[in-house]
Amino acid sequence: MADARTLPLGRLGIIGGGQLARMMIPEAARLGLDTVVLDPTPNSPGGQLAGEQIVGALDDASRLAELVRASTLTTFEIETVDTGGLEALAREGHVIRPAPSLLARIQDKLAQKEQLARAGVPTAEFVAIDTPDARALADFGLPLVQKARRGGYDGRGVAVFKAAVIEEEVLAVPSLAERFVDFRCELAVLVARGLGGEVETYPVVEMVFDDRANVLDLLLAPARIDAAVAERARAVAIAAVEAFDGVGVFGVELFLTRDDEILVNEIAPRPHNSGHWTIEACATSQFEQHVRAVAGLPLGSTRQYCPAVMVNLLGTATARGTPVIVGMEAALALPGVAVHLYGKATVSPFRKMGHVTVTAETMDAALQTAAEARDVLRIEGSDPA
Repeated sequence: MADARTLPLGRLGIIGGGQLARMMIPEAARLGLDTVVLDPTPNSPGGQLAGEQIVGALDDASRLAELVRASTLTTFEIETVDTGGLEALAREGHVIRPAPSLLARIQDKLAQKEQLARAGVPTAEFVAIDTPDARALADFGLPLVQKARRGGYDGRGVAVFKAAVIEEEVLAVPSLAERFVDFRCELAVLVARGLGGEVETYPVVEMVFDDRANVLDLLLAPARIDAAVAERARAVAIAAVEAFDGVGVFGVELFLTRDDEILVNEIAPRPHNSGHWTIEACATSQFEQHVRAVAGLPLGSTRQYCPAVMVNLLGTATARGTPVIVGMEAALALPGVAVHLYGKATVSPFRKMGHVTVTAETMDAALQTAAEARDVLRIEGSDPA
C-alpha cells in the first residue's frame, strides 16, 4: 500500500510546555504522534499531557539536543529559544519546523520588519535605535512605539510615547522605533503553510486588548469588517508568511488604519492566542493544523461553523499564589460556553490562566453570552494581596 503507516507515526518534540503545547498535544495524539516537551517548570501545562517532559531551560543547549535527538520531528510553542543550537542540530539532519533560521529572523523584531519590507509587505515606518535615549527617539518623531529587538512578549518590551518621550520610560536595550499607527481596529489572520507551499487561512478576526497589561482581552471571529477588507487582510498575511518561507501555523497581527490600509504589526511563528476559538468553531483547529503542516500531512479545512467570541482568563489585579477559580459552574451553565484552563500552578496579576470561547448563531448572541461569562468567571489567588 502506497499510503500505509505504522503507529505511532513518530514522536513530536515541542520546545516549550505552556498552554500552546497543552492544546497541541491532544491533536498530535489524535493523528498518531507521541509527544515530549522541554520546559523549565516541572509538571508544566504541556508536560501534564505529554508522554514525557524534559525539565530544562529553553536556551540550555544540552537539554535542547536531548529533546531534538529523542524526537522524529521538533517544533516550538514559544520564540525565546536558542536558535544557534537548533541550527546546529538541523545541520545534523534533525527535522525542525518551522526552520531555526526562520525563528532567528522573527525573534529579532528589527530583522523581522526588514524582511517584510524587502518583500514589499506593508508595515508602519520604522528605524533601528541601537542605543536608545530620549533624544534618539524624539528625533524619529512623535507619536511612536519603541520595541525591544528581542524578548518582548505579551506587552513586555514595548513603550508607547505619544506627546513626549519620557527618559525614565525608555527601554535601555537595542530597539526599533516604529511610527504609532492610528488604527481603526486590530486584526489577525492565522495562516497555515505546508511543506509544498500550499496555504490555508482562517477567517480574519478582530482583537481588543486590555490596556492595563497590553494583552489580548476579547476576540471576535469573524471580524466586523466588509469582505473586501477581509480579503486584503488575508492577502497581506499570506505575503508576510511567504516572505519567510514558513511552514506551520503563523499568527499575523495586523492594523486596519482609519484610511483603510492594512499594515502588519508582528508575526508569531506558531499557533497564536488569536486562534484558540478554532477549537470549537472550525473544522480543523489551529493546533491540529500546525501538527499537520509540520508533519507534512495535508492541511485541513479552515471552514468556520458559527460566530465565536473568545475571552482570555487573566489573573485578577491582586491574584497571587495558587489559582482559585470563581464562578466555574455559573459560566458552564451558559449556552455555547467552553472553558479552557491551562493548568498553571501559580497565578499573578494579568497572567494568562485560561480562556473561554462562546459559540452562537449570531455575533450579537455570542457577545452577550461572553459578557455574562466574564461577569461570573474570574481567577483569583490563594494568597492575600
